[in-house]
Amino acid sequence: MSREEEIVGEVVETTTSGLVPQPSAGTFSPFRYPVFRAIWIANLFSNLGSTLQSVGAAWLMTELTPSHQLVALVQASATVPIMLFGMFAGAIADNFDRRRIMLAAQVGMLTVSAALAALTYAGWISPFLLLAFTLTVGTGTALNSPAWQASVRQQVAPREIPQAIALNSISFNIARSIGPALGGLLISLFDVSFAFAMNAVSYVGLIGVLLWWRPEPRQVERRPILPAVGVGIRYCATNGPLRRILLRGLALGFSLAAYQSLLPAVVSDHMKGSELDFGMMLGLFGIGSITAAPFIGLIRSKLGLEGILAVGAAMFVFSLSLIAAVHQISYALPAAFIAGMGWVWILTTINTAVQLRSPDEILGRCLSIYQAVTFGGMALGSWVWGFIADWKSLPFALHAGSVFLIVSFAALRLLAPLPRPGEGVLDQS
Repeated sequence: MSREEEIVGEVVETTTSGLVPQPSAGTFSPFRYPVFRAIWIANLFSNLGSTLQSVGAAWLMTELTPSHQLVALVQASATVPIMLFGMFAGAIADNFDRRRIMLAAQVGMLTVSAALAALTYAGWISPFLLLAFTLTVGTGTALNSPAWQASVRQQVAPREIPQAIALNSISFNIARSIGPALGGLLISLFDVSFAFAMNAVSYVGLIGVLLWWRPEPRQVERRPILPAVGVGIRYCATNGPLRRILLRGLALGFSLAAYQSLLPAVVSDHMKGSELDFGMMLGLFGIGSITAAPFIGLIRSKLGLEGILAVGAAMFVFSLSLIAAVHQISYALPAAFIAGMGWVWILTTINTAVQLRSPDEILGRCLSIYQAVTFGGMALGSWVWGFIADWKSLPFALHAGSVFLIVSFAALRLLAPLPRPGEGVLDQS
C-alpha cells in the first residue's frame, strides 16, 4: 500500500475545531467530525445550486447563439478566473483566516447569482453578458477554492485527509447526478432564471455553517501577496514530484475539456436533444463519479498514481469516441457514466497527490497553483475544442480530443513520470 493510504498520525485538538482522536480511517470516517459533517452537508446543497446554474447557463447559450465556440466558452469562463486569479487566492488563503475568505466568496457569489437571475427573468441577457456573469461567479470560486480545500486540515485528523478529499468529491458529484436532471426539469417547466435563483438561495446554508464554525486560529506569518505567490511558485517549480504532477494535470485538463465544453452543443445540435436529455447526460456523469469515488484508494494502492490516471484517461477516450459516433441520446448514456468515473479518479488523485506533498504553511498556494494549472488547461482546451468544432465539426473535435489525450499521456509518461509510492510525501502528523 502506498504512503498516500498509510499516513499515520493522531491529533487531539480543542473542541473549538471539533477534532478528537480517531482509532481508524475508513472511507466515511471523516463524518465523525461534526464540523466536517456540517460543512459537507451545506456544501452539498451549494454544489447542487452551482450545478443548476451551470446547466442553465450552458443550455441558455445554445438558445442565444449557434456558435459552438461561444457554447464552449461558458465552460471556459467558469475556469479562466481560477487560472488568472487562483495563485493570488492561494496566497490570500495562507495569509488570512480561511473561514473568513470562504464567507466573503460565498456572499459575493450569492449576490452575483441573484443579479443574473433577475436580468435573465427580465429578458435582458445576451451571450456576452452571460459570459461576464459566469466569469464573475468563477472569480468567486477561484477565491473560495484554495481556502476551502486547505481548511480540510482544520476539520479532520491528518491521517484522514485523503478520505475527506474523496468525500468532498462525492458531495460535488452527488450534486452533479441530481442537479442536471433537476435543472433540465426546472428549465422546461419554468425558466432558466428560476435555476439561477435557486443557485442564489443555495449559498445561504453554507454561509450559516461558516458563521457557526469557530476553528482554532492558525499561526500565520503574513507576507505581501506577490512575494507570497512567488514562494509558492518557486516551491512547486523546484520540487520534482510536484512539478511532474502539475504538468500531467495541465495536459489532462486540456484533454478533458473536449468532453465538458462540447457536451451542450453535442446534445443540442449533434443529437437534436432537449434540455432534459442534457440534464440526463450530466446526471449520469455525476452518478458515475459517485460510483467510482469510494474505490479510489483501493485502486490507487493497486495500480499507483500512473495506473489510476491511465484507467481514467482510457475511460475518457472511450467516452469521447462514443459520443462522436452516435446520434441518439440513448446510445450516448454509457459514455456519460464512464466519463464521470474517469473524471473523479483523475482529479481526486491529482488533488490528493498535491496535498500530501505540500507544506501546511504554503498549502493554499500549492493548491491554487494546481488549480490554476489544471483548470487553466481546461479553459484553454474549451476554447481550442470549440474553435475546432466551428472550423470542422463536433465529431472531428471530439475525435481530436481523444487523439491528443492518448498522445500526450504516452509522451508525458516517459518525459514526466508521476512520483513513485511515497516519493515526496510529507509527514502530515
